[in-house]
Amino acid sequence: MNFKRISLLCCLFLMGLQLLDAQEMKYPSMDKSPLDAATYPREAAWRNYLTGDAQNTSLKIKALYSRPMKKDRKIFGGLVPFGQDWRLGANEATEVLFQVPVEIGGVTINPGYYTMFAEVYPSQWILKVSSERHIGGTKNRDVSKDLVAVSLPVINTPESRESFTIGFQKIDDDNCHMVFEWDQTRVRLPINFNPLFLATDDKSPMDLAQYPRNSRVRNYLEGAEKEAAVPKVRVVYSRPQKKGRNIFGEMLKYGEPWRMGANETTEITFFEDVKFGDKDVKAGRYGIMAVPHADKWELVIHTGIPSWGTFGHDPANNIASITVPTAQTKEEVEALSVMFQKKTDKLVHMIVAWDRTQVEVPIAMK
Repeated sequence: MNFKRISLLCCLFLMGLQLLDAQEMKYPSMDKSPLDAATYPREAAWRNYLTGDAQNTSLKIKALYSRPMKKDRKIFGGLVPFGQDWRLGANEATEVLFQVPVEIGGVTINPGYYTMFAEVYPSQWILKVSSERHIGGTKNRDVSKDLVAVSLPVINTPESRESFTIGFQKIDDDNCHMVFEWDQTRVRLPINFNPLFLATDDKSPMDLAQYPRNSRVRNYLEGAEKEAAVPKVRVVYSRPQKKGRNIFGEMLKYGEPWRMGANETTEITFFEDVKFGDKDVKAGRYGIMAVPHADKWELVIHTGIPSWGTFGHDPANNIASITVPTAQTKEEVEALSVMFQKKTDKLVHMIVAWDRTQVEVPIAMK
């Protein structure tokens, strides 16, 4: 048997297998509980057909769910037992995409994909949002991944709805209801698009240094002591820690601007006119940053606030600067520290220290 004949037989064999596969292939029939989607705002689903500014309609929520039919069955308390989690549909667990942060039941939920379930009772549903995904129904689901559970009253409708349906109702620009309806039962889930954000504990907590130091508690003072405690300078800054790192020349590169702290731009307030370097600076609130070098720092006062650090800083906002020598601290300073030291009635030094480096910045009162 020559090579050409062998090749021909192989081709015929493969063609036969392909034909067999084609004969055995079965295309899926229509699902008895077809998949559907609900979007909010509704017109976001067809915004490419809209004109003008309407084409910029942004999708906020999309729910993907299967729609079982009633078919003369008793639904709630029957097909869907009371007191058990229900997938809010059929087949896979209902999936919801939040494109923006939302608040549900007082809990902020970040953008992303989630699943939804309801623990059903005659007069209420306990609706749950979970971070668990890609599960069929509720069997063996990980309840530890539930982010929120909110109790919602059941509304009895005058007419029966044949297929389970999810929709949305706009309340105002910041609120909508996600609506679930089947048979003669309707439930509304309030969703807020302006969630509350509360800060967690910051790794670089904010602090302030003020001169004179007792001006912070001036309301506790009396007489001459109170008169002498009029505030002159204040610095508000965040305090990063060393945590075993090499700070200057490594974490903070020499010659590069630094916010002299962490997070927001460090702010300095002069409560009266001062001289900073060789420039007169009017009383007011300013940003301050440093450009560290091995043997000196340049301190710069600027008007570029509010801001977050030095990113995008415009040098045109600089109004005064001074260059001062560095010194070594006696002990390692774990957290960035700012304090004031009086030199004369008209002169105060702002002392900045971190790691083993310290600078003293003279500020002259007018």
